[in-house]
Amino acid sequence: MSTRDEWSISCRDLAGRRRDVTVFVSSDKVVLVVPPGEAAVLGPLDVGRLRAALRDAVVVVARTPENEADTPSY
Repeated sequence: MSTRDEWSISCRDLAGRRRDVTVFVSSDKVVLVVPPGEAAVLGPLDVGRLRAALRDAVVVVARTPENEADTPSY
């Protein structure tokens, strides 16, 4: 996994402490790591960053050889 296949999005927990949500690619899956045992509170800008990270991760996964046969062509 290269460093560009990992994204970190700032958030806060319910107590207001700074935390991170991490998105990364593992084989042919998108993995979302959230603060352990807590809720991640995202502001509007951070939601946009999470959305972009998930989109980018899906693009990376779609390019893996085992998924290329399943990827529809447009």
